Amino acid sequence: MRKLSLVFVAAMLLATGSVLANDVAGENPTKNLSIQISEMLSENNFSEMHNDLTAQVRFTLNSNGEIVVLSVNTKFDKMESFVKNKLNYKKVNLAEVKEGKVYTIPVRIKA
Repeated sequence: MRKLSLVFVAAMLLATGSVLANDVAGENPTKNLSIQISEMLSENNFSEMHNDLTAQVRFTLNSNGEIVVLSVNTKFDKMESFVKNKLNYKKVNLAEVKEGKVYTIPVRIKA
């Protein structure tokens, strides 16, 4: 009987330790930002001919929580203007806005 209670106490300690080790801060703000940008860029009118376009987008957030596009590195000029038009000065919902932090994300658009 004593061994059973000892095993039970050990199991409870392990369960408590794993619960406390979990991140209670919530969702990753960078991932949340990436999801919002993906939604903004989801509606596009690129043809089947240009079906796998990629770019590196550098941007920052201003004090109002708006995206300010700094640069779009791509080989396709129309994609650069598309990304800038869709993202520049669009408001994003973030709990904590770090004004001036520069983000770089890869963007891939499939038609």
